[in-house]
Amino acid sequence: MTVIVRDLRPGDRSDVETFARVRHLALPHILWTPEAILHHLTRTPPEARFRSLVAEEDGETIGTAQVSLVQDGPEPGQGLLNIYVHPQRTGRGAGGLLVRAAEEHLTAHGATKLFAWLLDEPANRAFAERRGYRAGRTAHFLRLDLAEAALPPLPALPAGVDVRTAADFLADPRPLFRLDAEAAADEPSDVDYEFTDYEAWLEETWKHPLLDRDLTTVVLADGRPAAFSVAYTDGSRYATAMTGTARSRRGRGLAKLAKTHALHRARAAGCTEALTGNDSGNGPMLAINKSLGYEICATEVRYVRELG
Repeated sequence: MTVIVRDLRPGDRSDVETFARVRHLALPHILWTPEAILHHLTRTPPEARFRSLVAEEDGETIGTAQVSLVQDGPEPGQGLLNIYVHPQRTGRGAGGLLVRAAEEHLTAHGATKLFAWLLDEPANRAFAERRGYRAGRTAHFLRLDLAEAALPPLPALPAGVDVRTAADFLADPRPLFRLDAEAAADEPSDVDYEFTDYEAWLEETWKHPLLDRDLTTVVLADGRPAAFSVAYTDGSRYATAMTGTARSRRGRGLAKLAKTHALHRARAAGCTEALTGNDSGNGPMLAINKSLGYEICATEVRYVRELG
């Protein structure tokens, strides 16, 4: 049996569908669709040097990788590699070959610090540590059974507060860009991001194929966006891609208000499962999700390797 690593073939629908299927089997807590994978591959700015890699054993795709430089951060030389192998095809060398190809690509383009998320399992930890990576922060995947869960009732709106959707901003989404940029800057992470390019945000975020503007909820305070909860959907499943609040409006329950309205909308739209993720150090958001009925279903560990 021979394992090789190659680039994903974006013009081959079957290849992209297989990539999505292997990703889903390895990491079912995230929405993977061929359209989303192609969007990431084709809409990421060129300076990120983004690549989607496939590990193939005798014609069968058994592993996948998404590899890029961090192009939105203040610190140069940071690289990201996220590698997942078909859970029934581990131990065949695909993971190691994908890591080697990813590292060679990133270091050739100036990366000196590499970050990777791995599911928190002993074999995964050992795999990373053998290759010189050290464990860092953790994050949780959470799930809510929308078909059966008893959602909290919609609360009365405080004075000066209104609830809208992203669809209300089709003519001018710039206010949502500004709020997203501010919230993302304060999100717990090993990697700092700075969203300053509105046009890039439009291409990558606003035009994302999984973005459901009718379910993405925006809370207005005194007529301006103050909190939001971004909804991705693939039909029956609803995933929270990001929830945030403007700095000047935090501590007032607006993020929970946004998520509560979004969950009610998702259920009314026919979604039966809700997914979200939280950094384990983000106590306020974990508390919100617990109060809404979410339960932790898996944990990831962020590994880092500093070169030179």
